[in-house]
Amino acid sequence: MFFFFDFANYFKMIRLAWNEKVPKARRWYLAVLFVGVPIVSTFHAICFALDWLFFPELRKLEVKAPIFMVGHARSGTTLTHRLLSQDSGRFSSLMLYEMYFPSLLQKKFIRWVAQIDRDKWRGLLAGQVAAWEEWRYGRMSGAHAMGLTFFEEDDISLYWSMAAGFWITKMPYMGDLDFYWMNRWSPKKRRRYNAMYREIVKRQLILNGTDKIHLSKNPMYSGRVESLIEAFPDCRIVVNVRNPHETIPSLLKLMRGGWKALGWDEEKQRKTLEILTEQSFHDYRHPIDTLEAHPETPGAIVDYRDLTSDPAATIEKLYADLDLEMTEDYRAELAKQGKRERKHTTDHEYSLEEFGLEADEIRTRLGDLFDRFGWDENESPEDGESASA
Repeated sequence: MFFFFDFANYFKMIRLAWNEKVPKARRWYLAVLFVGVPIVSTFHAICFALDWLFFPELRKLEVKAPIFMVGHARSGTTLTHRLLSQDSGRFSSLMLYEMYFPSLLQKKFIRWVAQIDRDKWRGLLAGQVAAWEEWRYGRMSGAHAMGLTFFEEDDISLYWSMAAGFWITKMPYMGDLDFYWMNRWSPKKRRRYNAMYREIVKRQLILNGTDKIHLSKNPMYSGRVESLIEAFPDCRIVVNVRNPHETIPSLLKLMRGGWKALGWDEEKQRKTLEILTEQSFHDYRHPIDTLEAHPETPGAIVDYRDLTSDPAATIEKLYADLDLEMTEDYRAELAKQGKRERKHTTDHEYSLEEFGLEADEIRTRLGDLFDRFGWDENESPEDGESASA
């Protein structure tokens, strides 16, 4: 398969940008769409095509039994993913820089340059990159630590295909742009998206080891679990859950901060946040309902309270649920990681009242889940807990 580009989304985004009333946002959108996207996406498309020439093994490689980690944003997916990623001999995941450069040729070139920097340039280039990372992502560390070599959401790898939900953080036209409701898309569109995603995963497996299991963390994919099972019939699903009184306002605050920076007025933000809130209820129901409808699909549910109070025991149970054997080396590493995670703190504060949310409405809409997981309506983040996604 050649590089996938969603032209329908692209032209829709241009129309929305052209009619944007906020001058600062309009200028930024049009510059990215008319200049950045054509240049970068064309470059990626060329490199993606060259992959078939330089790496013929792509043609025969299959993605076997991948693990997809979903759940409402801020429910502990990042923490779970990073703990599992310590089992490096078993899993393969995408780092942020590898998502922005989806071609295998690009990834190998970047690693080659990094090796030269270590061996010949005494890390001069690495120091410059670290300084840029601090400037770009440092201010977000209290809410969600990011960096070019951090494992992130696979969805970002489709950014320059105009197919990633990450665009909503830049162009929050929720209701006009749909990156979420994949189960409602036509079968042809679902196949095109998932075929491109599969090609990206195959390239990463060749990079990290074809004997490894692809491990994906994607809160955005909470709305498309049915489609994931359709595209990867042997996949395994991990669902992270956390009290929605904590997760929903936390996500809304995180998203609103970025939109404010673009100068969006309060009314436009309010309408967009209302759509995001409604989507949040589906985030909670769809993954669990889909697992129950597909008993043949191995699955595990990770409770945020268990994850933060006893990470090692929680991950050990997850392994058992997915029928994975844990090595003694990883068990020892997990115990050390768990101690460090329990010490993690956050300065990301939020409340229901900030967004006009009523606790009673959330309790009513998700009442059966409150009963199932024993959530307290008055529960708030405990001291020392992480607010990680």
